Amino acid sequence: MKLDARVPGGPLADKWSRLRNDLKLVSPANKRKRSIIVVGTGLAGGAAAAALGELGYKVTAFCYQDSARRAHSIAAQGGINAAKNYQNDGDTIYRLFYDTIKGGDYRSREANVYRLAEVSNAIIDHCVAQGIPFAREYGGYLANRSFGGAQVSRTFYARGQTGQQLLLGAYASLNAQVAAGNVTVRPRTEMLDLVVIDGRARGVVTRDLVSGAVECHVGDAVLLATGGYSNVYFLSTNAKGCNVTAIWRAFKRGAAFANPCYTQIHPTCIPQAGDYQSKLTLMSESLRNDGRVWVPKAVGDQREPGDIPEAERDYYLERIYPSFGNLVPRDVASRNAKKACDEGRGVGPGRRGVYLDFADAIGRLGEHVIRARYGNLFDMYQMITGENPYRVPMRIYPAPHYTMGGLWVDYYLMSTIPGLFVLGEANFSDHGANRLGASALMQGLADGYFIIPYTLGEYLAGAKLEAVGAGHDVCRSVVAEVEARTAKLLAINGSRTVDSLHRELGMLMLDECGMSRTAPGLTAAIEKIRSLRDSFWSDVRVPGEGADLNQELEKAGRVADHLELAELMCRDALQRNESCGGHFREEYQTEEGEALRDDQNFTNVTVWEHGGGDAPPRQHTEDLIFETVHPTQRSYK
Repeated sequence: MKLDARVPGGPLADKWSRLRNDLKLVSPANKRKRSIIVVGTGLAGGAAAAALGELGYKVTAFCYQDSARRAHSIAAQGGINAAKNYQNDGDTIYRLFYDTIKGGDYRSREANVYRLAEVSNAIIDHCVAQGIPFAREYGGYLANRSFGGAQVSRTFYARGQTGQQLLLGAYASLNAQVAAGNVTVRPRTEMLDLVVIDGRARGVVTRDLVSGAVECHVGDAVLLATGGYSNVYFLSTNAKGCNVTAIWRAFKRGAAFANPCYTQIHPTCIPQAGDYQSKLTLMSESLRNDGRVWVPKAVGDQREPGDIPEAERDYYLERIYPSFGNLVPRDVASRNAKKACDEGRGVGPGRRGVYLDFADAIGRLGEHVIRARYGNLFDMYQMITGENPYRVPMRIYPAPHYTMGGLWVDYYLMSTIPGLFVLGEANFSDHGANRLGASALMQGLADGYFIIPYTLGEYLAGAKLEAVGAGHDVCRSVVAEVEARTAKLLAINGSRTVDSLHRELGMLMLDECGMSRTAPGLTAAIEKIRSLRDSFWSDVRVPGEGADLNQELEKAGRVADHLELAELMCRDALQRNESCGGHFREEYQTEEGEALRDDQNFTNVTVWEHGGGDAPPRQHTEDLIFETVHPTQRSYK
């Protein structure tokens, strides 16, 4: 497998503008002849479908939700970063670039990250023009707040529902193109395989989730914007429908998978309340602007928080990291929360929680200010826990949230399969080993609105594509494979539910490939995953039929893919003998317990190629070249 990132030459700050000047173009008349398939309608997919439709391409967008606006981007809360420097606090495009590179622990591509920072300002202008109701200051100017890993205020927000508002903006743009006849949206439709003809991505095979009909759809290019794979852990902040199936089936068709072990455990989530839970709830990182994180100093202290005097509280993030305090990056905050609980100083049921306390902020600013900033988040917390966070501290604990790994893409966002482009969280490109807060929305909209309209045109202008239809031999063959897989799942008729197997996998992954990892644990996990996969294919029970609405069948197909992905994640974590960002190998840490990188051997992207059949995957690397930033030991102290 050849890995060519195709990064343009020249100074870092000029690469994107130079490339746009040199790209091949598709004329308006020829755009109308090109059909594009977009899978996923979140911020990346919805923005891409809307932008490409406006350019004149014929776009078909697929989503498994009942409406495009119910994509999981809607659940993002805290905000979106941009280097506008409205606060006049010293922010620049370079500083946003540097913070993102450093936050990812120097494990991302310089050129991609700089481009992300460069287009961030245009995203805000575009969203304001759409009517996104960003928070504003008293005089009418757009407001900003701080997020982890930065010492400037660059995050634009709409209370605690920024993702929802941004997605509604993209959805409105998408519907405008639907009305214009340029975009067709196919809801309740799940992609189950990729069609590759003559070495190029030419279509997808889908299942209608209502009727069960399996169909092939062809086009001139395929864009995957299907999000991440945190649901491999079973309990995560992701919606229950979020899955790895689209990118995993593309991987098995030849698309390389990069850095699968880079996963993010978000530090600010409502702790698990019992074994009956099927998901966890995010509390926005923005809360750490005004909330102070603490635990009792004494081990086993079970007093109510209000009964613990100030002198007996440990504001451990402020103590250990005085420069950044409660706004350290997510991987740092999560590890420290786990450490405090492992020491026996956790709070709440099961002692797996820490306090996030707003008493000081309410006393300083007034309850009305905190309500204006975070009201919907506080309401959500109270509805779930029955506790009033205006009166008592919130209890929080880390939970699986985001995945920095994904399909490998070059600077053009194209995978190792020509014609297959991958956008947003589904690719690996921008966040290295740890994503900074408020950067996911930035990447999704950058990829969809401002990058893919250029780079897709370059591909189409230079590709010689023969006309193909859904009756093509390859299409029929892939449809038959999908139908056979469905029949196999339904025929097992075992004794275990899909959820029981998924939960067992998730607990195993959280223990051995979660916030911390060890070589013995990962080695044992690989064997246990293989055994669990055998149990799945011999003893899972999937009731119902394929030619009907069948949510158990949907879940079974997704969990089957998670069982394969989990092994690759553990393989990746086992071979990376260093700690970096969210990948924390206990064997590799500084004397102070921080992540200890091995830049000599691992300044690279680990890229996996499917081995075919039951053969093990083949490992490749893309070296990371730092021409502008010089990697150093990350410090937030």
